[in-house]
Amino acid sequence: MNQIMEFLPFLIPLVIVQFGLLGYTLHHILTHKSYKRGTRALWLIVTIVLMNYVGPILYLLLGKEDA
Repeated sequence: MNQIMEFLPFLIPLVIVQFGLLGYTLHHILTHKSYKRGTRALWLIVTIVLMNYVGPILYLLLGKEDA
């Protein structure tokens, strides 16, 4: 338990960034109708299943349509 307390100052910002990125990505997926690749359902599944940075980053790089 003491080891977790040592890493807590590093983990808290990472968790905040992770959920912020997830929130932004989900908002973008749900408010836009077109994507470079795939469908809304596909990107929702990828983003939620791979929510530890990988899903949102994949969407932002491969699925987000430039406005």
